[in-house]
Amino acid sequence: MGRRRAILLILDSLGVGAMDDIFPSRKQDRGANTFYHILDRAKEIRIPQLEWLGINRILRHPRLKPAAGEPRAGFGTLRLQHDGADSYAGHQEIMGTAPRKPRREPFAKNMETVRAALAQRGYQVEVPDPALPYLLVNDLVVIADNIETDYGQIYNVTAPLDRISFDEVLRIGEIVRSAVKVSRVIALGGKGVSPERIRESVERRSDGLVGVNSPKSGVYGRGYQVRHMGYGVNPKTQVSSILVESGKEVCLIGKMQDVITCEGARRIPAVETDRVMRSVIEAMDWVEEGLIAATVQETDLAGHAQDVDRYAQKIMEVDKALSVILKGMSEEDLLMISADHGNDPTIGHSGHTREKTFLLAYGKSLRGGDVGERDTLSDIAATVADFFSVPPPENGSSFYSLIR
Repeated sequence: MGRRRAILLILDSLGVGAMDDIFPSRKQDRGANTFYHILDRAKEIRIPQLEWLGINRILRHPRLKPAAGEPRAGFGTLRLQHDGADSYAGHQEIMGTAPRKPRREPFAKNMETVRAALAQRGYQVEVPDPALPYLLVNDLVVIADNIETDYGQIYNVTAPLDRISFDEVLRIGEIVRSAVKVSRVIALGGKGVSPERIRESVERRSDGLVGVNSPKSGVYGRGYQVRHMGYGVNPKTQVSSILVESGKEVCLIGKMQDVITCEGARRIPAVETDRVMRSVIEAMDWVEEGLIAATVQETDLAGHAQDVDRYAQKIMEVDKALSVILKGMSEEDLLMISADHGNDPTIGHSGHTREKTFLLAYGKSLRGGDVGERDTLSDIAATVADFFSVPPPENGSSFYSLIR
């Protein structure tokens, strides 16, 4: 039997149109369509591989060749089932988690609860500045709001890793996670950063949130480590863990390995798009049967920077590597390409946009065709499970029968 792999490529934030549920809470996302608007505005963009796979059957953009003839790939769109437009929640949904509705609460509301939980476990906890609601643990670790995302969604546990191990930071993060019901707790830290510099980087945002300005603190530099802890996420019911339990190989690349918990998976860190794509191509040389899942993160970073041309450049880097991936696929392989939400650089704000995502599913021995608009990103995970004939994840419906 030859190689049989599911190759999953997520282009972070490359949405294809605002969801119809954005009112009244996300009026700022009205008219968002990340992929279409990049095609409108980019000085130069050529994506021949995505065109060959049939992306214009979804986008219908005049700058691309009209789709003609029989479709080569399954194509459609995926609705977001998770609340808002969040990379972490989107990735959990992609892997088959049914989103639970978290609370949106500033850290100030839960600070005393977290303080008591940590003190009960023997940690020294103080509030250094009564005017700024954040906690300092063992004179090293700062717990506060994440001030880089939507209001009340995420708390950060920030640490200087020259002075404390990341395992200990994770233990603190897990106590915080157990005490609160917000969407996410992020444990993070870096080396060459002093506790004083982290505290000096605490800021109050215009909406009242108080947290560490992470870029200013320097934690993203040398020795950076991060772990995301989601609300209501059970890794054992995600397709990646199910595959490992079933004896299949799992390789997580780029941001995918930052946000997905999967014991037994091989993890390959990468941020640069070229490195992510090279890692996918290299993994195809050694994965015999299993899942290769990668996330291209620089597209999302370009969206936050509202830089259309940089976003287009990253899409073209992916497209160039796709030519190698397509040639290297076996007759039994399945390639799926999608996104986790939107981040329209033309919309007038620098945040994520709540958008549907595109879906392309291709295999040399599979048939193309319209798989429709799917209800959840989890249909990707359900299809991967169906492809390998393993138990399904907790959420999602397979579309494998539509392309086999």
